[in-house]
Amino acid sequence: RDLNITIVIEAMDDQTGEEVTFVVDEITNIVKESIEGSIGTSNYAHNKVNQWNSTIIEQCLNQLTKLGKPFKYIVSCVIMQKNGAGLHTASSCYWDSSTDGSATVKWENKTMYCVVSVFGLAI
Repeated sequence: RDLNITIVIEAMDDQTGEEVTFVVDEITNIVKESIEGSIGTSNYAHNKVNQWNSTIIEQCLNQLTKLGKPFKYIVSCVIMQKNGAGLHTASSCYWDSSTDGSATVKWENKTMYCVVSVFGLAI
């Protein structure tokens, strides 16, 4: 069963008076498109993981900056072969929860997992 949660963090930009919004659904779509465009239906290949990681992170950052929102972004990507091993990950942030936000996407195909986290910190 899928659970869809929409989280919107809103604040006002001090210089322009415009709303500054970190929309998790918008970020999630950017991440999914980046993963699909980089890995798609490929099988896990150890020699391609570094390139996939770099491409996913670069594409995410390019699309995030095109949103034109006053945020600093941090993007991390983990690609792991499906072989029965466990993977546990966590993060903790000390920030202003009224303006800053994060989104994590877990993607998988038959041979691998890809976990991408995006952190947006209002400028």
